[in-house]
Amino acid sequence: MQNYVITIARGYGSGGRAIGQMLAKEFNIGFYDRELLKLASDASGIHERLFAQADETAKNPLLHSIAKKVYKGQIIPPDRDDFISNENLFNYQAKIIKELAENESCVIVGRCADFILKDLDNVLRIYVHASSEDCIKTVEDLAVCPQKQVKNYIQNIDKRRAAYYHYFTGRDWKDADNYDLCLNTSHLSRPQCIELVKAYLKIKFNI
Repeated sequence: MQNYVITIARGYGSGGRAIGQMLAKEFNIGFYDRELLKLASDASGIHERLFAQADETAKNPLLHSIAKKVYKGQIIPPDRDDFISNENLFNYQAKIIKELAENESCVIVGRCADFILKDLDNVLRIYVHASSEDCIKTVEDLAVCPQKQVKNYIQNIDKRRAAYYHYFTGRDWKDADNYDLCLNTSHLSRPQCIELVKAYLKIKFNI
């Protein structure tokens, strides 16, 4: 059977990353999130720290909404002044994502993977979301910031993710048209989400 890839876009606090890890374990396939940064660093020779700094971040969301750099697959050569620009860092991550999709079955979280692999038939594109109240409770349990700041913390992360996605794809991050399957974890437990994805994969790829 050909390789298949599950891409996961997710609202912060929705449990999308955890669902991706559960799917990778269920199907015994690779899981890629921040691991992509090291792979892109190794491929480009650009320090991993620079990839981390640019990771899912847009310097100026308002400007980027006007002057977006929609990804078209080009790699900027090392002799160019913009070799370590955010655009080229994204290009190298995209290159790695395409190579993974070609060579193995895996789960890829974030990084516009659904858009980068949009022309491939062997991809299941998932968006995971939840109510604001449920996301707040999840993030409160993580204790990543003071409790009174949690709501703004979530909103800021999602705003940056949306700006990053729009900058490199020209699309609305939350638009259901981008995805094959949207999972609302306010109404579905994580195991139920796994069962839904398994059923979808069986229908689509006969897995």
